[in-house]
Amino acid sequence: MNEIKATEVNKKDEVVSNKNQKDEHDWAAAKAFYDNLGSTKRPRPPKPQNAVTIAVSSRTLFNMVKERQFYEDDGLEKYVAYQLEHENEPLMPGAAFSFVKAIMTVNARLRELYPDSEELFDIVLMTNNHAQVGVRLINCINHYDLTIERFCMTGGKSPIGYLKAYLTNLYLSNDSEKVQEAIEEGIAAATMFNVEKEIQLRDDQLRIAFDGDAVLFSDESEQIVKEHGLDTFFEHEKKLENKPLAQGPLKCFLEALGKLQRKFYAKNERMDCPIRTYLVTARSAASSGARALKTLRSWGLEIDEALFLAGAPKGPLLERIRPHIFFDDQMFHIEGAQQLGTIAAHVPYGIGQKYNKGKLKEESPKKK
Repeated sequence: MNEIKATEVNKKDEVVSNKNQKDEHDWAAAKAFYDNLGSTKRPRPPKPQNAVTIAVSSRTLFNMVKERQFYEDDGLEKYVAYQLEHENEPLMPGAAFSFVKAIMTVNARLRELYPDSEELFDIVLMTNNHAQVGVRLINCINHYDLTIERFCMTGGKSPIGYLKAYLTNLYLSNDSEKVQEAIEEGIAAATMFNVEKEIQLRDDQLRIAFDGDAVLFSDESEQIVKEHGLDTFFEHEKKLENKPLAQGPLKCFLEALGKLQRKFYAKNERMDCPIRTYLVTARSAASSGARALKTLRSWGLEIDEALFLAGAPKGPLLERIRPHIFFDDQMFHIEGAQQLGTIAAHVPYGIGQKYNKGKLKEESPKKK
């Protein structure tokens, strides 16, 4: 009987090994094909298993408010016809545009230091737009000289099922329902909102700010605050100071950022690293900050700057940081940050969603 089980295990291992070999062969064949096309100034995308993959929707990358309204008012057929008629007109940049441009800067620096490495950012345009709209999106990407080679256009169907196939590390969308679905599938995701004014951000450094509880960490401590108040929360955090918090929905994205940061550190580029991360939390440093920092340490992760605000508004500090994106689970923090010019993204996770009173959540599209 043991010999039969051992044989079955060996067969399964052989199947897995053969599949991995086939994947490597297929990738090598594809790479050879592109290499044989001749030289090109556009760098080829890295292998998905090596990359930090960011999936962005077309409505976060570009401002498509007018186009969206056209779809809701006149239906799909007229919307597609409108897009075809205007496919040579570039769309204006959207909320994620500066974030994507900063990612390209990081990739350029990585290629300088590691010419043969495939540990890079890879941007995927993930949209439920009809494929006929693809020409306009491609034209816009070329107009702005964005390095986006991978597209997923689902023709009205939800793209969420493709996120894992693309090995997505972060998904950004205007659609809160799709973002919620992605988080439930274990994928780091956030809802972005259209910005009211043009914001000038640094183009030589990617800056990303994270809230702590229910973003990097689980919402276990936030549950204590909501259900029992601050005094009980402080007692709870002091008692469990040396017990790491459970991970939140964006912990895996911070891990991916850390992997790329360490490549710069290895070249003695820590002080000139083009990725900078921030923890911007309502926690009090003296009463509950130690547990947050010790949790990051237990995960083997670093954060460049930690700001403990003890309940004070986050907007003024974020205005000073000027991140390309700020992640928070509380809508009032999102709105406060946006009022002062910060590009913010909502992470719909944890008990705080029961208390969200924000106005920015996108309504479901009208049925046609």
